[in-house]
Amino acid sequence: MKTIMELGLSQDNKKDDTKEKTKPVWLQKDRTDRKRIHLAGLGDVGRNVAIGLTLLGEDAVESIGLYDLNESQCKRMETELSQIAAPPGGKRIPQVSSVSWEDIFACDVFLFCATKSVPALGSDVKDVRMAQYEANSEIVALYAREAARTGYQGLFVVVSDPVDLLCMEALRASRGEERARALTTDQIRGCGLGVMNARAAYYARKYPEFSLYLEEGRAFGPHGQNLVIANSIVPEHYDDLCSRKLTELTVKANMEVRALGFKPFLAPAMSSAVLTILALLRGEWNYSAAYLNGLYFGALNRQTSEGVEWESCPIPDLLFARLEEAFDSLREILWK
Repeated sequence: MKTIMELGLSQDNKKDDTKEKTKPVWLQKDRTDRKRIHLAGLGDVGRNVAIGLTLLGEDAVESIGLYDLNESQCKRMETELSQIAAPPGGKRIPQVSSVSWEDIFACDVFLFCATKSVPALGSDVKDVRMAQYEANSEIVALYAREAARTGYQGLFVVVSDPVDLLCMEALRASRGEERARALTTDQIRGCGLGVMNARAAYYARKYPEFSLYLEEGRAFGPHGQNLVIANSIVPEHYDDLCSRKLTELTVKANMEVRALGFKPFLAPAMSSAVLTILALLRGEWNYSAAYLNGLYFGALNRQTSEGVEWESCPIPDLLFARLEEAFDSLREILWK
């Protein structure tokens, strides 16, 4: 049996020349410091991420800066979030303000929540995730180039879909600027897998045949068709058929909400973004996409002062084969 760190090592990674390892500057001052977060894109997801961080970021978030091309939307969110307050003696609420493009990277953590378009309800788009990739890659590249131009040393978090592919686009785009200022591989993180874990847990609570997931299950890979859900990470308990059935339910969970006439953005905003980002800042285990052997891949990991630490438990052979397939599919998209 192998571990997650061995994914992709059996293939030729000669196209990968981005293997630098750096200590995260944004954590070096004091691990207990609250972080300044700037968020770009106040659409359905971005607005709810801003709300969630305002309500739950007491210990980890110093302030929240908002940026959006729609100035009225930005001013509205700044005004409303600044009017959230606990009763006397209650919890601390982070300060919220608007920020300009010139100051967008004057922060410790940057959240990319901008998106060009989301397929409309009732559209015939079969792979929403790939449609968003085509639409959002140019936008994330714009922000990544600006991060490199300013010599940004904080954390660049991609929340917009598809996070794993857009993370790589951000890395590539930043390297188009002066090489010394380019974003490093460990400086970029994708937050999209958290909701897939939450959806798998939802079905595990709903159907007894999947209940083992609640104690031993894991989610891996991208937020989309190449997702891998394991009913158990314990070799003796892993059931490939059961895991594949749970994976299929999880992948299609968002379509259930769309079928009701709503866009499924609340659970992603909270599970993939807010709760994952706060866990990341606190050094807790979380489901995010980090750089692994040539691309960004989602799995359980945590942030340390030395970099990313992956969960190192042995992976059953049948499960590892599924992970390799997902890993190779991502690589084919990125290097085609």
